[in-house]
Amino acid sequence: MTSPASGQRKLKLLAVTACPTGIAHTYMAAEKLVQAAEALGIDMKVETQGSIGAENVLSDNDVIDADGVIIAADKDVDRSRFAGKKVLAVGVAEGIHHPERLIEQVQNAPVQGAGGGGGDAAPLSSAGGSGKERSVAYKALMNGVSYMIPFVVVGGLLIAISLALGGHATPEGYIIPKDSFWLDVNNIGVAGFTLMIPILSGYIAYAIGDRPALVPGMIGGWIAAHGELYGSPKAGAGFIGAIVTGFLAGYLVLWIKKVKVPKFVRPIMPIIVIPIVATSVLGLLFINVIGKPISWVFTHLTDWLSGMTGTSAILLGAILGLMIAFDMGGPVNKTAFLFGAGLIATDNQTVMGMCAAAIPVMPLGQGLATLIRRRLYSEQERETGMAALFMGMFGISEGAIPFAAARPAQVIPANMLGGAVAGAIAGLAGVEDAVPHGGPIVAVLGAVGGVPMFFLAVAIGTVVTAITTNALIDVKERKTRGAGAPAPVSVGVDALVPEPALVGVGAGGVRTETALTSPPPAAEQPEPAEPAGPAEPARPAEDDVLSGYLTVQTVKVQLSADSKEDAIREMAAMLSGTGKVADPVALVAAAFAREDQGTTGLGEEIAIPHAKTDAVTAPIVGFARSAEGVEWGSLDGTKAKLIFMITVPEAAAGDEHLRILALLSRKLMDSGFRERLMGASDEAAILDVLREIQ
Repeated sequence: MTSPASGQRKLKLLAVTACPTGIAHTYMAAEKLVQAAEALGIDMKVETQGSIGAENVLSDNDVIDADGVIIAADKDVDRSRFAGKKVLAVGVAEGIHHPERLIEQVQNAPVQGAGGGGGDAAPLSSAGGSGKERSVAYKALMNGVSYMIPFVVVGGLLIAISLALGGHATPEGYIIPKDSFWLDVNNIGVAGFTLMIPILSGYIAYAIGDRPALVPGMIGGWIAAHGELYGSPKAGAGFIGAIVTGFLAGYLVLWIKKVKVPKFVRPIMPIIVIPIVATSVLGLLFINVIGKPISWVFTHLTDWLSGMTGTSAILLGAILGLMIAFDMGGPVNKTAFLFGAGLIATDNQTVMGMCAAAIPVMPLGQGLATLIRRRLYSEQERETGMAALFMGMFGISEGAIPFAAARPAQVIPANMLGGAVAGAIAGLAGVEDAVPHGGPIVAVLGAVGGVPMFFLAVAIGTVVTAITTNALIDVKERKTRGAGAPAPVSVGVDALVPEPALVGVGAGGVRTETALTSPPPAAEQPEPAEPAGPAEPARPAEDDVLSGYLTVQTVKVQLSADSKEDAIREMAAMLSGTGKVADPVALVAAAFAREDQGTTGLGEEIAIPHAKTDAVTAPIVGFARSAEGVEWGSLDGTKAKLIFMITVPEAAAGDEHLRILALLSRKLMDSGFRERLMGASDEAAILDVLREIQ
């Protein structure tokens, strides 16, 4: 592609870059696109959507004047503002490695429709590129789960608190008196739970079909949750039904968008026609077609269970546990629960005892899983796990729904296995429950007969679920990495971690003699010299380097490590010399956990491992070089020779360290800067080069 001819209007392009974890790739893609545009004589403005929010935001005037838009992102970006413009949507890796090609391709890209994200533009990752991007279906599911989680947590915790402080055990369940303050708290929690299913469905649909899909998705989710609309008054389709309606709504909207309509109708398509048509079609389809099998399942499962009352208690308990754990509020779960609750009136309390033992296993098991293998879970998942533990104590099985929705192939089988074990043990021991409720709370409040065996059943089922969940996730990760690929954090960490919260960080548990220990505190730094006065300029203070986070103590001219894991350990040991690292082992574990979310190898022989952890008492930045390079899984396949390690306490994990990371990422795109950094002879020379970062 050549520069515009003299006298011809300069081509004006816009871009948006975004990556789902961290911000480094976001800014690297932005810098590469800007550099390529400058070389080609093209005006380019790039909006970055990083962890600190959108920067260099594109204005309406920018969009009006633009000849095309490049979206280099690994997460959803709202494209409705680019209606009528040529839009090319690819992964963030394409923006880093092939910016010139993207600038060429955007001139022939399809025009974005008025409907928003999706439209006629190519979907995310359509340009291929890295081959590491998630599918549209996966992104849509994660979008729904992320919006659903706050409703699950808030609703579940409010219900649990109200039951614990205001509820009373009765033959009909735990009842809160009508004139009690806690009934209001309970109703607020129920409102959160009521919205949970529509939110999941709506935001799955939104991620696929953009705003026109939000209404049909939410209404479809509401219908799925209310079985009385399709002949199943006692059991709606639950979260599985919401996933179905979310995808149906999203893809139905995409299909409707492709229908050719007269020009005068187009402006009202996204706000009137598409939502009404999609909502009506989806609602009628679910009520009259999809809902019928759900009602049939509920009815026939009840009849089937009624014929099993003489079956072995162990077998019946295992079957009820499987059903309770399968869909957590759906028709299968409700069939088992109502079967047990109905038998209480006939003075048969053992069946409800089996159900009561299985009910808390799912949230307790998923919460425990996040504690014993923290590296497998994101920060949000770990927080949700803590809430799930609390909900499990009060028999709120829905606390496990976010995990089941995000990883159904791993979580649902693990839940079912743990539920079956708990139900079978309760059946074997003849555990009884006098109220239609489950969880440890029923035992604490005196509704359970055979309390020790009840708690044993719950505990064993919980452990089985947690261990199975993590094992299945591990299997999936190994398949993703490829047969024979080493686990990223397997060497030596287990031997160093006695605390339960960190057990399991290493997959192999291989011991090593190179365990991290904290070096003695560094000697006190001398007091800063007095200013020399205006006639005698002073050398820049050490504190000028990345806001004082990087000092001569945290610079290493040559790493001895030859693997990513050993490099992280070596740099963590170096940072410990500042006296700001309270727990070197926990710091290493946090850095490994961040690597598991996605490589911090940025390409161009650069890696920036980083961690938010209270293992450090203040922000610290370290830098080290490797002459041979360290394999870091970088997007461009290069080994990391320039390695920065950024650590910050949880409480200080605000904008500042993210801005430093952004500045660092941008500066490292300058090849001259990288050459000077590689050529610096010693620590002082390296610090001089790093002072260029502004």
